[in-house]
Amino acid sequence: MSEPLWRPSAKRIEQAKVTEFMRRVEEAHGVALAEYADLYRWSNEFPDKFWPEVWSFAGVVASDRGGAVVEGFDRMPGARWFPDARLNFAENLLRRRGADLAVVACGEDARMRSYTHDELTDEVSRLAQALRTMGVTVGDRVCAYVPNAPEALIGMLAATSIGAIWSSCSPDFGVQGVVDRFGQIEPKVLIAANSYLYGGKRHDCLANLRQIKAQLPSVQRVVVFPFASSQGTLGDIEDAVWWTDFTAGFAPGVIEFEQLPFDHPLYIMYSSGTTGRPKCIVHGAGGTLIQHLKEHLLHVDIHPGDRLFYFTTCGWMMWNWLVSGLAAGATLMFYDGSPFHPDGNALFDFAQEHGMTVFGTSAKYIDAVKKAGLAPVETHDLSGLKTMTSTGSPLVPESFDFVYARIKRDLCLSSISGGTDIISCFVLGSPILPVWRGELQCRGLGMQIVALGENGEELPPGRKGELACTAPFPSMPVGFWNDPGDEKYRAAYFEKFPGVWCHGDYIELTEHGGVIIYGRSDAVLNPGGVRIGTAEIYRQAEQIEEVVESLVIGQQWQGDVRVVLFVRLREGLSLNDELAARINSQIRNNTTPRHVPAKIIQVADIPRTKSGKIVELAVRNVVHGDPVKNREALANPEALDLFAGLPALQC
Repeated sequence: MSEPLWRPSAKRIEQAKVTEFMRRVEEAHGVALAEYADLYRWSNEFPDKFWPEVWSFAGVVASDRGGAVVEGFDRMPGARWFPDARLNFAENLLRRRGADLAVVACGEDARMRSYTHDELTDEVSRLAQALRTMGVTVGDRVCAYVPNAPEALIGMLAATSIGAIWSSCSPDFGVQGVVDRFGQIEPKVLIAANSYLYGGKRHDCLANLRQIKAQLPSVQRVVVFPFASSQGTLGDIEDAVWWTDFTAGFAPGVIEFEQLPFDHPLYIMYSSGTTGRPKCIVHGAGGTLIQHLKEHLLHVDIHPGDRLFYFTTCGWMMWNWLVSGLAAGATLMFYDGSPFHPDGNALFDFAQEHGMTVFGTSAKYIDAVKKAGLAPVETHDLSGLKTMTSTGSPLVPESFDFVYARIKRDLCLSSISGGTDIISCFVLGSPILPVWRGELQCRGLGMQIVALGENGEELPPGRKGELACTAPFPSMPVGFWNDPGDEKYRAAYFEKFPGVWCHGDYIELTEHGGVIIYGRSDAVLNPGGVRIGTAEIYRQAEQIEEVVESLVIGQQWQGDVRVVLFVRLREGLSLNDELAARINSQIRNNTTPRHVPAKIIQVADIPRTKSGKIVELAVRNVVHGDPVKNREALANPEALDLFAGLPALQC
């Protein structure tokens, strides 16, 4: 493609935060930074200068920054950033006061709730006092089983103001899925909603909550708030109290923000858990804060007053990423429920009504809007929307076309990629760069990202390889919970290429300075010894009108690997020879003959994680008769049964 889909205007470039940052760096360090590539190169050549500049530019609030920037930069893992600093994460998010809105929240019932900065601070103050009074202190765990509600934010800020560690799951997790996570970290307090709405149905949480509490003996108090139903009785849930009663005796006051080390544990996140009990990934307060500030200010271009939205649950790291927007001056926008209830316009209605400026979502959502035949460009006023971000899976080139044709024409479409593992991104967007069809715009500042070959050699642009980061960065995990000697942590990321973070994505660097992601490297297909990224097949198969979604695996067969494509079709349709031939032709004509599946099989559903990612490895295990150790990690675990013992795979 000779021309990009979008170029920023001269005014957009001039007013961008990253442009302001580049000028500051030029003046302070006597370097010439003509374009983003120059800044990216400088940020990696001089991390000891780059990260302090981010700290200063973002206005990080700290009682002490200390003199040292990083110790042990030659150790990966093992480097320590700002080792003498003392700060508090919640203090940075609550730095603003006044009557401007901090949070706007909505859900399927269309009930709007909002908090000004003053109101949010007051609510955090009251809950923090209640937690301190019951004995919560530095290092305790406060967990939440909650929808994407303002109470989740208030709970997190109150806990982390004390120095407690926050961890959350969305209420669509089953009992075992919650216990598998929270049971490992032994929380002192559990915050929960009494119910939530999804797809037009109210789901009660109290029955599950009763079972969860019974299996978490460390929990001393269960704090419950009403969400999709009124406050009634808590029944026989042991140690349970309504939120309003828990905080009733406390008046808003000055919050005591504990000043803690830069790497003090802030969040505990979880791996998907489809190969066993989820790994508990511990993230530090300072690393999370400075990384998110860098991304929000320099990559997403958040200015004070921007309305920042991400369609996420509290069980996905994008919630943690979203709430950090407060530190960058954004008003947060929360939505809880199905984005397609009562129809696919729910989120665009929300965007229009409240002046959304940054719309974050998943590639699957964009594809679903496309398949639903919606055209927000014709039906909604999105004049304030300046950026759309997409993650969760690779955004296919055709979805880029759709966004510009049917959602908004003047928009920075930033496909971004990172993970729970780093609570942030390796690859992001930039308001000063063009958008090229099918490409993620740029590698993240201060992140030494390369594509590695099978022998660990660095590959030039145009060659596909393993996404790796060859130098430390602040948001690397503090470690895994209960992992003596960091054995699990090292095995997860540093075993394949020692001393290098190996992320598990299959990528290609482009001539434009961007990145193309072809799927998970552990799901890469290898028929006849040729490596094929699964995203290359999904892109073609899902262009067929009848195909709603697809999943591809490599099946061990007669001493080799054959490609098997599973398809979920539009309701009422059946796979026949003609449709299979069209799918194969689409794949063959737009990729290579090796991409063409040996088998195409129709299934009624495709299993996915709670955050919407399809689980190729779990399906591959089922097909080969291997166990899937933690089905509770899936949003629809019953779908796995559809892949067991299929006659079509026996011939």
